[in-house]
Amino acid sequence: MSANIAASRIKREFKEVIRSEEVAKCAIRVELVNDNFTELRGEISGPPDTPYEGGTFKLEIKIPETYPFNPPKVRFITKIWHPNISSVTGAICLDILKDQWAAAMTLRTVLLSLQALMSAAEPDDPQDAVVAKQYKENPEIFRSTASHWTNVYAGGPRVNEEFNNKIHRLKDMGVESDQARVALSSYNWDLERATEVLFSCD
Repeated sequence: MSANIAASRIKREFKEVIRSEEVAKCAIRVELVNDNFTELRGEISGPPDTPYEGGTFKLEIKIPETYPFNPPKVRFITKIWHPNISSVTGAICLDILKDQWAAAMTLRTVLLSLQALMSAAEPDDPQDAVVAKQYKENPEIFRSTASHWTNVYAGGPRVNEEFNNKIHRLKDMGVESDQARVALSSYNWDLERATEVLFSCD
């Protein structure tokens, strides 16, 4: 019975998103992965005036049978450098996806809330402690790093030659590019420090 409630509710919300003005402006999108409305693929555009601007971020959205009384399970498929989103798993720390969920909320609310989170991070309630520390202590480096990740993983427009060169130096030493990017990002693009960590014999 409950699965039917979830499915009919999601069908309605799916239509709401498709007809919304945000979709018309290409800010959010949602599509079905399977026919029974339990799995969807979301997409949000990086908000203007943020390091994510110009990028397109894909989301995995799983709808529990107990929906709308429990929140959907959402994670970023596109890699992103953000204090409230794991740079490794894409897990999201957002109150409405946990204890602040209300049955009146919808898919559209979720997508717009995630877009808002991209504009205004909550570094004191982080999902990724390394990113949160950088966000607070080195805001300039944080912005450059987030913008670089947006360029590489989300099709963003801003290329950072300096960062790319450092990644190439590590690739020449046999490090895979994603691994090199994570190490450099985590150590504020200090090539020596990142190299040390990658090649330490622990």
